[in-house]
Amino acid sequence: MPALPDNPNTRLARAVIRRLVGACHVAYLAGGCVRDLLLGREPKDYDVATSALPDQVEALFARSVGVGKAFGVIRVLDDESNELAVEVATFRHDGPYLDGRHPSSVSFTDAAQDAARRDFTINALFLDPESETVHDHVGGLRDLDARVIRAVGDPRQRFAEDKLRLLRAARFAAALDFEIDPPTLAAVTEMASQVTVCSAERIRDELEKLITHKGASRGLQIMLDTGLMQAVLPELAAMVGVQQPPQFHPEGDVWVHTLLAMDKISYPCTVTLALGVLLHDVGKPPTFDNSTDRIRFNGHDKVGTEMTGAILQRLKFPTEVIERVQSLVADHLKFMNADKMKTSTLKRWLRKPHFDEDLELHRIDCLAGPGTLETWEYVRARKAAFDAEPQSLRPKLPIDGHDLKAMGIPPGPKFKELLSALEDEMLEGRVTNREQAEAFVRAAVLPSRESS
Repeated sequence: MPALPDNPNTRLARAVIRRLVGACHVAYLAGGCVRDLLLGREPKDYDVATSALPDQVEALFARSVGVGKAFGVIRVLDDESNELAVEVATFRHDGPYLDGRHPSSVSFTDAAQDAARRDFTINALFLDPESETVHDHVGGLRDLDARVIRAVGDPRQRFAEDKLRLLRAARFAAALDFEIDPPTLAAVTEMASQVTVCSAERIRDELEKLITHKGASRGLQIMLDTGLMQAVLPELAAMVGVQQPPQFHPEGDVWVHTLLAMDKISYPCTVTLALGVLLHDVGKPPTFDNSTDRIRFNGHDKVGTEMTGAILQRLKFPTEVIERVQSLVADHLKFMNADKMKTSTLKRWLRKPHFDEDLELHRIDCLAGPGTLETWEYVRARKAAFDAEPQSLRPKLPIDGHDLKAMGIPPGPKFKELLSALEDEMLEGRVTNREQAEAFVRAAVLPSRESS
């Protein structure tokens, strides 16, 4: 048993357990934190399972919140910080899951029955942190050693209770690099289409955990092989078998390219980058064209941008995330023409928010295809050079709307056009001061005045 790490989370969890045990209750670390500790990983958070009833837990801890009291769950807060907390759950047995998401009732019980209602054996272990004794009622230690994801008891019953467990099986197998036990895998495949009874938010959260960590491509392949992908993201399943021109994509079809791209991500990563990589070619299947000299996907960036918005809205991603990912998909082909862009066009593009993710997506896209990085190096070098010049990407205009009015130009849409054109001149380096700016504006409005 590896030693528990010494950090605020661990100290709070141990203090909670000591107080519960001191009040004559049974209390253990439970679930994922035990799994991670046994695998030599540092848990992100700690859960405690106990024989104490919810009212008894609240009586012992003044700083507590009944976040799920009906299900026996009390959040115990640190004495000094509301950010630091441990969830304490009473050992329970669940009644029927009539909606495929929540038990219709719960009854409080002992550790063995509590373990029997959990999802996978490796998540149903209990640990006494003082004696370092692991309590295993379902064979979780055996499956940890064998590196197997196995449902507790009858897998169909476990998945019927909460359909999100179907996705969790794929995520845990990917994240831990474990195999899924054959009967468990068979149940996932048989019941995959039922995952859609879960809320879009729960599916979104599970997908986000899968794609932002190492093993994402394997998890996505498991989703495809079991039918989960077809249920959750049919637009991605449509990539399978969509061939690409071998001179540009020797690696294979669009699905193969997408998985290779996911493998090139440096994990953990932002959800926007992960989604950008996952969806950058989602517009290829509907734009596939083999009627000319070679396979083409004309307009797949525009089609993909629209599809990306629809997919992420369906999964209830925040608006900021949707817009950032759509921008990544919309712009991922711009790199092909970067060396031909006017300086002002290039600078405007390079200063877009979060351009580092555009650059990283292009690097990944190249490495998952022909493997050449010349364009990536060119754009990165140009951006570094511009960043080194004060006001290079975002020059301060030496005149504004008040100056245009003083020059006798009536307010209106022309103001915005003139100032945008003036900024282009400054980005190109042809205008550097107020005198030149005024001269440019006069020259720009003079033809229109003469024609009137």
